[in-house]
Amino acid sequence: MRRDLLFFVLVLSTTTPSLTAQQGVDLLARPPIRYEIAFPNRAHHEAEVTVVFDGLMPGTLEVRMSRSSPGRYSLHEFAKSVYGVSAVDRDGEPLEIERPDPHQWNVSGHSGYVRMSYTLYGDRADGTYAGIDRTHAHLNMPATFVWARGLEDRPVRVTFIPPEGSGWRVATQLAPTADPFTFEAPGLQYFMDSPTVVADFRLIEWEVGEGSESQTVRIALLHQGNREDGALYGDGVKAIVREAGAFFGGFPRFDYGTYTFLATYLPWAAGDGMEHRNSTMLTSTASIELDVLGLWGTVAHEFIHAWNVERIRPDDLQPFDFEEANMSRGLWFAEGFTSYIDDVLLIRSELIDTESFARRLGGSINSVVNGPGRQYFSPVEMSMQAPFTDRASSADPTNQSNTFISYYTWGSVVGAGLDLALRGRANGLSLDGYMQAVWSRHGVTEAPYTVDDLEKALADYTKDSLFAADFFGRFVRGREVPDFETLLTPGGMLMRRTNPGDAWPGPVGLAFDARGATINANTAKGSPIYEAGLDRGDRILRVDGRRMTSREAWTAALAGKRPGDDLRVDYESRGSTRTATIRLRADPGLEVVTFEAAGLVVTDAVRRFRREWLSPKGR
Repeated sequence: MRRDLLFFVLVLSTTTPSLTAQQGVDLLARPPIRYEIAFPNRAHHEAEVTVVFDGLMPGTLEVRMSRSSPGRYSLHEFAKSVYGVSAVDRDGEPLEIERPDPHQWNVSGHSGYVRMSYTLYGDRADGTYAGIDRTHAHLNMPATFVWARGLEDRPVRVTFIPPEGSGWRVATQLAPTADPFTFEAPGLQYFMDSPTVVADFRLIEWEVGEGSESQTVRIALLHQGNREDGALYGDGVKAIVREAGAFFGGFPRFDYGTYTFLATYLPWAAGDGMEHRNSTMLTSTASIELDVLGLWGTVAHEFIHAWNVERIRPDDLQPFDFEEANMSRGLWFAEGFTSYIDDVLLIRSELIDTESFARRLGGSINSVVNGPGRQYFSPVEMSMQAPFTDRASSADPTNQSNTFISYYTWGSVVGAGLDLALRGRANGLSLDGYMQAVWSRHGVTEAPYTVDDLEKALADYTKDSLFAADFFGRFVRGREVPDFETLLTPGGMLMRRTNPGDAWPGPVGLAFDARGATINANTAKGSPIYEAGLDRGDRILRVDGRRMTSREAWTAALAGKRPGDDLRVDYESRGSTRTATIRLRADPGLEVVTFEAAGLVVTDAVRRFRREWLSPKGR
């Protein structure tokens, strides 16, 4: 049998003791929670789940479905997809179930043993939910399995029962056993952090580290492309893994010696990437053939999380709460710095060029500099907004386009500013070195950090507490943006206006029809169109007498205008017809380009700076 078709858990089970043996679990005193999941109605996106709770104390067993999921910060209410719930005792006699709330089942009358069964519906394959169909079972554990209060520290055993003849195997970070379809976890926190794919996937695996430090990295790849597509994708992932290890100065010690990329790229999947301790769930509707660079970008981001957020962990995410939204003040660092580093890894892996790197950096800087939300909240405070923005849903409109800047984006800009500021100090400092210092202090030890701890680490790394206090005061706790016009110059990059001299009404989304142009999103606070009083839902009828029935009409109305010129706008707003004047301003948009693209001289000093900053480090 070809190596890439071997069932990887069987290989591991020859060298890794079972979890119960490793943990020294007394199964007689503390029986594990035992789950089984089967897929007899996969065509209709259903799974059948059974769980056995044994060795219970007298009283009511409180069984819960999670409301949140590791790596997500908002509520998702997974109980809505659970039905057909029943419970029996050891003799198969029915037990009474009560529902004190939508997320809980209280089981009473048991004699220390409860076997509960239910049907799960799942048709969203991403990092948060469950997706079940004829091609695979894509299982995020909080969206799949109930659990019991008071038994969170019990070990867990789970058996996956694939459809007969499907060829499905199991890919997961859970500990293997002698049975290739049964896995273990030391407790609820680890179990819920261990997404699993059951499918006939392609396996790609390789080793990182040497000798006793050697570990296995593997990709369980499910896609519709050919073998060459899979090989191309795998080569890029290997390069990213190599450069990530070099960036942090070595790899974490992965539990059971493995790290797993669960990569599902199917037209009926949903785009997402979700980090876990020793694995990541990667999903997209895009194919490797059409968007391999986008897929690699998500790979880079999620793999960095094996260091930054899974082991270098904010103190306010310890432990994860499955019953409430999870808020952290450190997401500007956990997600934002990761968002900057993922682009660094892409260029060091030679998957993007310097021009692309500059363009990506410029887009982030522009979003922060020109984002109206910066007047309301700092990066720390933006992090605290995650329960409202991290794929949270609400029926009522919000003004977040004017009050919120993603902690991913703002944090990436802070990270880039810190990297360039450190490199500009001419003493060999860099973000690589700072992150390695944080890794040593909070990652290797897994000692949770606060924002103050990160400042202290910067002060110690630079041996300059005044620099650290100033940087955190202005750019982390404050709302300033680093001076990129100065910071980028040594690296041979230029920040400049994207459209200098262009007349700008403000960013505005318009939907055109025969009646006019309807504004389909909140106008940007402080922009000319906002100050003229136009807002979401208003319909622009005419601009300077020209009917606004097409994109071409809007473009023609702006043609030839200069900053300071006025536009007369006739529009409808909630039942009334109004007239306003939009006084155009210069387009404030920013971009970053290389000296080469700007026609500037690239010196040897610039080349040296770029080599230290952006060249491969893992070879």
